[in-house]
Amino acid sequence: MRTSRKFEIKNPKTIKDQLLQWGSYCREVVWLDSNNNSSEYQSFEAVLAVDAFTAIQTDYVDAFKKLHEYQKSVQDWIFGYLTYEVKNSIEDLHSNNYDGLAFPDLFFFQPKKIIFIQNNQLHFEYLNFCSDEIEEDFQTIESLFFQEISHPTAISIQQRISKEEYLQKVQALQEHIHRGDIYEVNFCMEFFAKNAPINPLNTYQKLNQISQAPFSVYFKNHQHYLLCASPERYLKKQGEQIISQPIKGTAPRSLDESVDKSNKEQLQHNLKERSENIMIVDLVRNDLSKTAQKGSVQVQELCGVYTYKQVHQLISTVSSKLHSDYSPVSAIESTFPMGSMTGAPKISAMQLIEKFEETQRGLYSGAVGYFTPTGDFDFNVVIRSILYNAKNQYLSFSSGSAITALSVPEQEYQECLLKAQAMKNVLE
Repeated sequence: MRTSRKFEIKNPKTIKDQLLQWGSYCREVVWLDSNNNSSEYQSFEAVLAVDAFTAIQTDYVDAFKKLHEYQKSVQDWIFGYLTYEVKNSIEDLHSNNYDGLAFPDLFFFQPKKIIFIQNNQLHFEYLNFCSDEIEEDFQTIESLFFQEISHPTAISIQQRISKEEYLQKVQALQEHIHRGDIYEVNFCMEFFAKNAPINPLNTYQKLNQISQAPFSVYFKNHQHYLLCASPERYLKKQGEQIISQPIKGTAPRSLDESVDKSNKEQLQHNLKERSENIMIVDLVRNDLSKTAQKGSVQVQELCGVYTYKQVHQLISTVSSKLHSDYSPVSAIESTFPMGSMTGAPKISAMQLIEKFEETQRGLYSGAVGYFTPTGDFDFNVVIRSILYNAKNQYLSFSSGSAITALSVPEQEYQECLLKAQAMKNVLE
């Protein structure tokens, strides 16, 4: 079904820029980049998938059933996303808040052309009917020169929830915690701009340069764009093994080496941050157990400290073995949305998220990734991301934090601003 060709490359950094420039002219684009953040679970350094041969685009109604049927019928590489709103197909939940982006709830496509970067090689995987274009495409890609283009005008970022409103909402959520309605909830707020004529590709390049996150994404579906610098894996399937790596716990980086080291050590031993992480680990263990072989759910790492260009993070790794009764899509359905972006108990937390947040999350806190022809998959958590509708020039990014009984509202507000800083720097 696909024709494979490999070419040696001399400069992976340059070829990435060239690949992105070449691919950005297509109507459908997914670029996934690990930014040299090596991991035992990494399948490749980067991949570009472009130009839909087949596709599925739908709202949340029966979304997982439709995705299962599409993935099973195609039995090929498919790339795409699930928005947070797909939760409404799993439980009796609703999304009635404002949505300025208007992304489809679910979108996947079978690319005509896929190009992987691995071991200083470009690995072309083209559908057979366009295989005669491989050589020409490689020569075109190598000849491209990436030129940075500035925003034509300054972008004016507005904050959807004021600081005063944010503090009041956090206090109200803590009242729900004290009453026993929830233990933890991920509460987010939106930053947005109207009439924002950005260049999506250059904006992504700038965001990626200052973040260099392991689950970065440049996504395009006609007029809809995602510019993502996510540090978090949502879910990966490799054979029968399922891996989830929730992030909870954040500390700032510092240019002062001693302060930076102190921040990292304080994060490692911070009881509040660790309790956030452990609560979500318990939720993930429960979610994975729904489709797991008996006794196979394990915590591989608890509260490991990982350092990125913008922040230090606490990351845990939870694994299971998928029971043969369940499909690959079932493993996603039983764990979606990810616990790190909802809270515990998950349903109650999502109900309160709808009540207290003022915009639909859409693709923010959804997931972007791929399925292989054999049904393996890998998806990130869409955070630290800019979402853009080029048709109406509406730009949006959100940030949030985990609210617990131990939370100090002012500190949670500052954590939101810290997480939003990279996007603000790129745009302003």
